[in-house]
Parts: sequence; structure tokens; C-alpha cells
Amino acid sequence: MIHTADVAVVGGGLGGVAAALAAAETGATVVLTAEEPVVGGQVTAQATSPLDEHPLIETTGAPGAYLEFRRRVRARYDGRANPGGGWVSRLCFPPQVGREVLEGMLAPHVDAGRIRIHLGARPVAVRTRTGDDGAERVVAVCLDVAGEDLEVRADVVVDATELGDVLALAGADVVVGSEGQDAFGEPHALPGAGDPRAEQSVTWVAGLRLTDTPAEPVAAPASYAELEARGAFGLDIPGWDGTTHRYRMFEDGPTGNPPFWTYRRVHDASVLGGDDAIVLNWASNDYAGAGVVADPETAAREARELTLAFVHWLQTAAPRDGGGHGYPELVLAPDVTGTDDGLATAPYVRESRRLASSRPVTENEIAPRDGAARSTRYEDSVGTAWYHADLHPRVGHPEPVYAPTAPFQVPARALVPEPGRGPVNLLAGAKNLAATQVAAAAYRVHPGEWSVGEAAGVIAAHAVRTGTSPGALLGRSAGIRTVQSTLLDRGTALAWAEDLPVDHPAFRAGQRAILGGALRGDRASTLAVRPDEPVDDEERAAIAHAFGLDDLPLGRTWAESVLAADAAVPTMPQETR
Repeated sequence: MIHTADVAVVGGGLGGVAAALAAAETGATVVLTAEEPVVGGQVTAQATSPLDEHPLIETTGAPGAYLEFRRRVRARYDGRANPGGGWVSRLCFPPQVGREVLEGMLAPHVDAGRIRIHLGARPVAVRTRTGDDGAERVVAVCLDVAGEDLEVRADVVVDATELGDVLALAGADVVVGSEGQDAFGEPHALPGAGDPRAEQSVTWVAGLRLTDTPAEPVAAPASYAELEARGAFGLDIPGWDGTTHRYRMFEDGPTGNPPFWTYRRVHDASVLGGDDAIVLNWASNDYAGAGVVADPETAAREARELTLAFVHWLQTAAPRDGGGHGYPELVLAPDVTGTDDGLATAPYVRESRRLASSRPVTENEIAPRDGAARSTRYEDSVGTAWYHADLHPRVGHPEPVYAPTAPFQVPARALVPEPGRGPVNLLAGAKNLAATQVAAAAYRVHPGEWSVGEAAGVIAAHAVRTGTSPGALLGRSAGIRTVQSTLLDRGTALAWAEDLPVDHPAFRAGQRAILGGALRGDRASTLAVRPDEPVDDEERAAIAHAFGLDDLPLGRTWAESVLAADAAVPTMPQETR
């Protein structure tokens, strides 16, 4: 079976869904494939539907389409802000709701023939060809669909797989594990030359319900006795601050922490009726015995076994709040995970193969800087993201990392292979962007992955339209401006400004000004640009410089000034055809 399209998006996680939507809405036809039986990745097949996000997510710092996804989830609950009531996130909900919402967002494009979806499709090979210009291009991606062959041919290919499979199959240069401090001087990289085996842990999430009556516990796996003997299970967690964070099941813990049970609760029975339900993603089922890239079979088998062992411990040995041990009223919940056994369809993957680069995004670029509210400014920004560098235990290196970051951007250069290091029509569209292990640990969460995917989809569609490669498109000022303009049209901020919403008259011009380095003084040291307050001569000159102007027509406020500067810039052709 052969399918052709303008853009092939291989991988159906959040990055893949975002890429497919963006490419289709930018005028391309798309084939979207997912190895799992559902689209959605983290929020569906991996059952990590409570959204890991930054503090400003309700108003800014994520693509407009991602915010629409959140709005639609809440609409399923009549606008209730957090239907699950979990304390890990502002928005917790069951994986099945995430699936239904994402399928609803894709449906108009599927019905119109703009997007064709293949589920259960595992990439097994990539065919490439070297053109007369000496550049290598992907010709087709070959996939296995329940034993049947599927060949997808497209002008541009977006790798949105969980593990960067297409990058590897296409022969692109990739990196796995830690680059080490020797590579880029990152304080939280592993010492010395690093360790490519040091992949982050995976978690095989389970769904649990709290029932009225005790039930038979799950069978203890063969490894249970050994795991329990070495203290693998518990409600307490060693904190990154050097203290132990102590929890109780349904009550606040002795150190003031909220209950373990409500951490990732996805159904709050006190509000919604029925039984309470959670998704189980805790330190005790965080598996780092083998890398999922290096040894996927071992990692999958042992991660599942660890989770079943933890569930057995919760049911039989966990300390009860009122005394005694075991909570037999906790049962696996297949209706939460959408599986027969109550375990997620696939493991929660925190780290992928990543595009190798001579200048990847590094921890040093996204770390807080004195006097600055934002991280390194990228003029080629195609999105924003923000999360701490959250490195879970790595294979052979059990110490976690929890490093602060400043609000950061997605540079377009991180989505394409460097010249000579991979096919020119291949894009990274998920956790596989060109970033070091530490930096990628900050991009990997829900809105960050969506930002990368959406940008890849827009770049892919414009590359097809102009008959060029993504790298060549982004190498021209007109090309990057066209991509950025499309993203701004989609309500996607490219720079951080907490008080410049998409419906502000100066949203587009203000975004361009920030990308060009227009912020000075207090406007640079906070995320508030105060668009409707006056500017001084220094700020006005900085705005003019950001737009490449010698001087600037007078504007009383910052917003008036950036609008005047934008209007004064000579019109550039949107695309070089």
C-alpha cells in the first residue's frame, strides 16, 4: 500500500498531532501515522494526561492550538477548570477524554481529505536518494501495519516519533544520553565526556480507581520480593532540596505535602460522581534499569513489571493513614487507560534520540540570567516553552536533576539537520530537536512538545509550497519571516510577553519587536512589556533598531511605537517562489 501527500508526519504524539494540524491548516495534505492504536502520545497512549505546564499557561506561553485543546477539554466538563482535581497540574483529566478531544480537532481535516491517519503503524525503514545537487532527501518512509506494508511518500517528512526513529532510519546524525560537561560546559550534564547509555527513565503508567469494597490484589511479579527488600516502594520521595518529602495516602503528609492519592487524580468523585481515579506515575514506578532506545524490549518488560509490583505494594503493604497496611480498595482501571489490563498502552518516554548539532540548545542558553526575565533571544524563534530542566534518574546514574530555567523559545535551527548531517527534507517534530539532554528535559513536556510539532508542521507546509527544503527556507530572511507570520496568525507567540495577548492590536508588531531585541530596562527584566505605557527615547531607538530603521516615527506608548515601526518597514515578499 502506497500513500502520497505533501507532508508525512510519522508519530502520533502531541508533536505529531500539532504538526499535522498546522501543516493541514497551512495548505498542505498530510499523512499522519502513529505506532500506537490512538493519537495523543503523552495524554493518551502513555496515560500522562495531567498536563505538565508552566505558571503562565492560562494566558500565554503556548501555541493557540494547544490552548484550544485545553479549552475543549474543559468544555467537556462545562468549563470546570480542573475536573480531576489533581494537584500536579491546573488541568487533570482522563486519557480517554484527551483522545476524544484530539480526534475532534483532527476530524474536520480527516473528513475533508487533508489529513489521512494510519494507526498501529511502526516505521521500519526509510528510503533516501541523493539528487543532482548532492543533497540527500527522504523518498519514502516504510511502515509495518499489523504485518502489512505501508509506504508513505511525501515532499517533507516530520519525525514526531517517541524515540526519533525516523532520524535514525534516515541516517541523520543523532545523540542519545548525556553529552557530558566537556561538550558545552553545562553544569548539570554528567561529568567529563558524558555517557550515551545514560537515557532518562521511563514510566509505565497505570490507572487506578478507589472503590467502596476491597478487591483481590494483583498478582505479585516474580521480582516483587527483591524490589520490596531493597526499598523500591514508598510514598515518600527524596527531594531535590536535600530533604525527604513525606506523604500519606488520603491525608496531608507530616511535612505538609498534599495527599499522594490526589497527585495525579484525573476524576474527582466528590464533584463528578462515581469513583475517584488516578494515573499512577510516581518515583516508585520510575524505571531506569535499561534505556528504551538502547534496549526497548527489556525496558518495556521490566517497566511494566515494576508498575505491577508497585500496585501490589499499594494494595497489600502501603501504610494506611489510620494504621495498618495495604489498600485493597485500590483497583486497576482499564476504563481510565483504554486498555484491557489498566496499564497504559505504551511507556511514558522522557527522552528521545535528538538531532546532533554543533550548536544545540544548551542548559546555559535557557538558564536564568541576572537582570533578565527571559532566556537567550533567538531571532529565528518559532515558538515558546518553559519548564524546569527535569531530568529523572538515568541508566547508571540515579541522581535526578531539577534545574531552574527562564522562559525560553524554540529556535528554528534546532528542527532541521545541519548541512551534511541528514536528509534536507527531514524535520524534528517532538522531543527530538537539536538540544542537549539537559535542555531537552525542559522542552519535553506537553506544551513544549506541541510547540515543536506545530512549528515543524508550518515549516513543512511552506517548504512544500515554495518547492524548497526546510533548511533552505529557513536560511532566507523572507522564508523565516513567512513561517513566523503564519505562526503569529495562528495565535502562537514567538517571544515572551505576559501582557501582550493575541487579541491586542500590537500583538504581531510587538512580537517582532521583541524578537529583534527591542526590550530595554524594566521591560527586559520582567515578562510584562506594558504595551500601553509610555516609552522613552532609548526604548524608541531600540524599537527602531529592532525593525532595521534609522529612526522611528513618534509613538507615545510602546504599542504605538512598535506599530509605527512595523508600518514603516518596506513590504517584503512573503515567500521566495
